[in-house]
Amino acid sequence: MQPGFQVLKRRSAVSVNWIEKFKRIPVANISDSMSRLSAGGPALRPMHSGGTLCGPALTVKTCPGDNLLTHMALNLGVEGDVIVVDANGDLTNAIVGERMLAYCIAKKFAGIIVNGAVRDYGWIRQHDFPVYAAGITHRGPYKNGPGEINVPIAIGGMVVAPGDLMVGDEDGLVCVPQAGVATIHEKAAAKFKHESDTFAGISTKPDNDAAGYRARLEELGCFFEE
Repeated sequence: MQPGFQVLKRRSAVSVNWIEKFKRIPVANISDSMSRLSAGGPALRPMHSGGTLCGPALTVKTCPGDNLLTHMALNLGVEGDVIVVDANGDLTNAIVGERMLAYCIAKKFAGIIVNGAVRDYGWIRQHDFPVYAAGITHRGPYKNGPGEINVPIAIGGMVVAPGDLMVGDEDGLVCVPQAGVATIHEKAAAKFKHESDTFAGISTKPDNDAAGYRARLEELGCFFEE
C-alpha cells in the first residue's frame, strides 16, 4: 500500500435495484431527506444536453491538472459506473475531453463527475451522456500522478466512498451512502409523492399558509405592524 499513489479494488457497490428506484426521484427530494447536508457544491454543474445521472461511484483522487489516474479508472470501470474525480476543484487544466468521454459512452458508464475542469464543451453539450464539472478550459492535462483510485474522497464537503450511489439532475449532485439507501429512498419517495400530489391544489389555495408562517415569525421575535 502506498497512500497517495495507489489503485485499490472496489469492495462493494450499491445494487442495480436501488439505482433504478432512485432514478425516478429528484435530487432535491433526496437531499431534503438527508437533512440537506449532503451536496457536491454549487460549482459542479451539468454540462451535457440533459438527463439524469445515477449509479455507483468509482472514485478517483488526483493532482490538480493531472489525469493519469482518471485514465486508469476508465479501464477499471464497468457498465453502469459513475466515475467521480476529485481534482481539487482546480480549473487550470482539463481532466477529460471528448475522446475520453466517447470511451465512457462505449463502456456504457452512467456518467462522470469532475471536481475540476473539462474541455470540448461543444461536444459535451450535444450529447446526453451525463457530465458534471466545475468549469471549462481548453488547456489539456498532464499524466504524471500521483493519485488514488477507490478511496473515499470529498467534494464540496460531500464525502463519497467507492460504491456509494451518485444521483444528479439539473439541480446538481447528491451522494447516497450504501448503508443508507433503503431508509433514504423511503423518505425521498414519500416526499416526492407528497409534493407531486399538492401541485394540483396550489392554484385553489387562498394563501401560502399565512397563519403558519406568521406564527413561526412571531415565535422568532419578528414584529408585525398592525
